[in-house]
Amino acid sequence: MKILIAGFQHETNTFAPTKADWEDFVQGGGMPCMTHGSDVLDLRGINIPMGGFLEAMHGTPHELIPVIWASACPSADVTRDAFERIAGKIVKAASEKRPDAVYLDIHGAMVAEHVDDGEGELVRRIRQVVGPKVPIVCSLDLHANVTELMLQQADALVAYRTYPHVDMDETGVRAAELLKMFMEGGNRLSMAWKRIPFLMPLHGQCTEMDPAKSTYEQLGLLEQGSITSLSFAPGFPAADFPECGGVVWGYGTNKTEIEAAVDSLTNHVNEREADWWIDLYKPDEAVQEAMRQSKMADRPVVIADTQDNPGAGGNSNTTGMLRALVKNQAQDAALGVLFDPDAAKSAHNTGIGKTITLGLGGELALGDQPFEGTFTIEHLSDGNLTVKGPMMRGAKISLGPTACLRIDGIRIVVGSSKVQMLDRELYRVAGVEPEQMKILVNKSSVHFRADFSPIAHSILVAESPGPMIADPINLPWKRLTPGIRIRPNGPIFAG
Repeated sequence: MKILIAGFQHETNTFAPTKADWEDFVQGGGMPCMTHGSDVLDLRGINIPMGGFLEAMHGTPHELIPVIWASACPSADVTRDAFERIAGKIVKAASEKRPDAVYLDIHGAMVAEHVDDGEGELVRRIRQVVGPKVPIVCSLDLHANVTELMLQQADALVAYRTYPHVDMDETGVRAAELLKMFMEGGNRLSMAWKRIPFLMPLHGQCTEMDPAKSTYEQLGLLEQGSITSLSFAPGFPAADFPECGGVVWGYGTNKTEIEAAVDSLTNHVNEREADWWIDLYKPDEAVQEAMRQSKMADRPVVIADTQDNPGAGGNSNTTGMLRALVKNQAQDAALGVLFDPDAAKSAHNTGIGKTITLGLGGELALGDQPFEGTFTIEHLSDGNLTVKGPMMRGAKISLGPTACLRIDGIRIVVGSSKVQMLDRELYRVAGVEPEQMKILVNKSSVHFRADFSPIAHSILVAESPGPMIADPINLPWKRLTPGIRIRPNGPIFAG
């Protein structure tokens, strides 16, 4: 059979300062760059859903029709131009190639300038041209804001089960198995779904700890017998539209049993509502606690600069944690990756071993001023690296011109591309050996844990200035569904 395959991923923070345009998707923003046609097949073996799907389909008699794979760094809305160009390419191919089945590697939390539900609209358009009998299966991010339109238009949706997302390729394999089942004329599946009545903060969704850990363990226990597939997406709590939030859904051959399984998992989540909140440190508190712990530690204390996470809409350029490190005279500390192309260019023009005085970083939209200082240029590179950790092992990433700038006992990795600190190679490309540091400040929320937990003495989460507000209660919501609680056990959104 002919299977049309495509990928279009974006996690939209509608409160973020910068939109995602066509060029952002061309560059990839920490994920593989935009790939067209048969080159999509080269993604096999990379820890992304498309990579797992291609591996699962390798050696089968089916003909794959690759169209495009594109992802951009999380940000504010996808521009109309970018959405229509990428979605249009996929829909046109579906119309012309008349596939027997469709697989989409999508995120599930895309908002475009003109469409609230980017993925739902994409699947709707594809369904319109392929008809009701062609199976459409989609893989989703764990942070998907799953919509009713997505559930109605796709034959099956399947989501990651880990955060950090170390099972992206496994999710693609699960999607492939579902699609094979549909193509082979398997039993028709019943679908059930339920919404979670409260928003879950991003930093509380980590599956390495409870309540997320036990929730996915429970999901695994329930997914048996007539339950063909069960998923839970806690949601991306920074998209201001009515269907933002967590959803439990699944498919099975017995309608009563799949409904019972969805009810059971939903109850498991709701009964632990208070546990989905994790306390945060202020910048000075985080640095002081890290310094206290590091005196007796033989491994680095890691601080997550969660609100400036470029993997959730931040620009990776705020200076709150840098100021706290300098103010508290931290030693053997490193921060990365700070996005400042102009500073990186100036460092390259000046040269290794010399000093440079400049204003570093700063997000003026948030009132965050550049950090003014004199830095020693310790290392320069082209920023090209291959990921070695479990998040995206084998993927090639470029920070562009990159520099390590030192001020007192603090090293700052300055890059020319927005990439969250999800792998230790992002320090090493700037000449910093993370294992040798006493304190590491990572501009990331949770993904860094996949590669940093094994070397960390402890991990602290800091609430420093940034566009990805860690506590949803502090966001200026306007369009949520009335009645949803804005955070665990928090106030109700009244509309």
